[in-house]
Amino acid sequence: MDNKEIAQILEEIAELLEIKGENPFKIRAYHNGARVIEGLASDIAEFARSGKLREIKGIGEGLAEKITELVKTGKCKYHHELTKSLPAGILDLLQIPGLGPKRAKALFEKLKIKSVAELERACHENRLVDLDGFGEKSQAKVLEAIKHHKKTEGYFLISQAKEESEKFLQYLKKSKGISRIEVAGSIRRHKEIVHDMDILISTKRPAPIHQAFTSYPAVDQILAKGETKSSVILKSGIQADLRTVSDSEFPSALYYFTGSKEHNVATRTIAKRMGLKISEYGIFKGTKPIPCKDEEAIFKVLGLRYIPPELRENTGEIEAAKKGPLPKLIELEDIRGVFHVHSTYSDGTASLEAMIHHSEELGYEYVGISDHSKTAVYANGLSEARLEKQNKELDRLERKFKKIRIFRGIESDILADGSLDYPDRVLKKFDFVVGSIHSRFSMSEKEMTKRIARAMSHPAMTIWGHPTGRLLLGRAGYAINYDALFETAEKYGVAIELNANPHRLDLDWRFCKKPKAMGLRFSINPDAHSLDGLSDVAYGVGIARKGWLEKNDALNTMSVLEVEKYLRGRKK
Repeated sequence: MDNKEIAQILEEIAELLEIKGENPFKIRAYHNGARVIEGLASDIAEFARSGKLREIKGIGEGLAEKITELVKTGKCKYHHELTKSLPAGILDLLQIPGLGPKRAKALFEKLKIKSVAELERACHENRLVDLDGFGEKSQAKVLEAIKHHKKTEGYFLISQAKEESEKFLQYLKKSKGISRIEVAGSIRRHKEIVHDMDILISTKRPAPIHQAFTSYPAVDQILAKGETKSSVILKSGIQADLRTVSDSEFPSALYYFTGSKEHNVATRTIAKRMGLKISEYGIFKGTKPIPCKDEEAIFKVLGLRYIPPELRENTGEIEAAKKGPLPKLIELEDIRGVFHVHSTYSDGTASLEAMIHHSEELGYEYVGISDHSKTAVYANGLSEARLEKQNKELDRLERKFKKIRIFRGIESDILADGSLDYPDRVLKKFDFVVGSIHSRFSMSEKEMTKRIARAMSHPAMTIWGHPTGRLLLGRAGYAINYDALFETAEKYGVAIELNANPHRLDLDWRFCKKPKAMGLRFSINPDAHSLDGLSDVAYGVGIARKGWLEKNDALNTMSVLEVEKYLRGRKK
């Protein structure tokens, strides 16, 4: 290990000690030691090997021991123990410019924030505004710092990737000579996180298209510029690749570059058995191409029904397409209302009236208000007195808004013992209850499963909120027994949330098939904390499609009368 690497570990030790609230003199010793080593002109390893570390001013006995261990083994047991003693991801907060150990400690202690993803979500939910040492301006700076930090990350949320790809496409469409243009790859398949952006264009004049592509104002770096392929890094950090083909090649190229790799391997095997060859250039019988005007024609040649892009993950779609029509996947237009909506009564950024009005503007027939319950102090959870105040305002808003039905709910914390966060006399007043875990994520699989199962058995619990608690690019979900909880949900008639917030997209699409087969209902909820957040439903629908869900699988594709009947039946 060189001086810089050793200094970095000593600095991390100092930061970890500061977060843990250790002796300030001890903390200062590690900070000073890191600075001394980083400023040395000679190799610290030479001092360690010769036993002369103590001759360096600022290096005491304890530091000398740790440095020697690092030089000899490349590891430090003390550093490892400190890291393990704090939640995974806490060190990532220190990578955000302007935070530092003291502020990271405040975020951890006051808001239970343990990762960059959790911090970003807290900013979007306006939680830093009233936190000591922060405020509105600080919150905005933290958000900007997070954006900068993300430039160095390898993956991006589907929401950011889709938004950027749509802007890029609109820019490229102004170019002359484009016959067809599409975004392919994992964005087209609606993966929850994506690594890069694939754009495909058919044209007879590729050179001007590649010039326009590399001249896009959002380009930060040009990696390659050619006649058929160009690659750039955008200012956001996303890599974008452009491929230009002839119009006759476009269907096969679109199919090939959409993927997934596993899906493509499976269909190439089918083609080979039929004496055919399939590639990005087309389908061939020997050297003779088989004309295909679109992807549907490609699947027909292979003896398959058309497979929507979202399903192309080699998870049974090919076998299903051999047998007959695939499910008619849910569409965004099928959504008739939303649940799991927050307001300024808890940690939302818009008033009740504004959230209801915007839901009406979006064409929804109903909206389910569900602010945080009282235990969620960090999220300004509602006391019983404040619930009464909210109900009085909802009475007024019901008289004002005639075109949209307002359902009254709560996002109730599922407490450690599985109870819901309010006495029964309060819970029975709600039209619906979203039961969610917001604490004690580290419980064992058995304990967490038992906790959630008990909550589901309560007559008031309507929807199992963000089932695994994951935060994409930030926090893995807690351990649960999926099969046991799906069976419990079926037993008690609890719907499963597909949380459409792009930071969550939870339940994961990989686990949707079984509850669908069991006849369980899904509720595609925006978990909206702002007006813009109401539109996140689109990302949830994309994940629902990946999970093979159809219109009738979703609770919020029902009409107002159907939902009212469903909720009344659940409360019996």
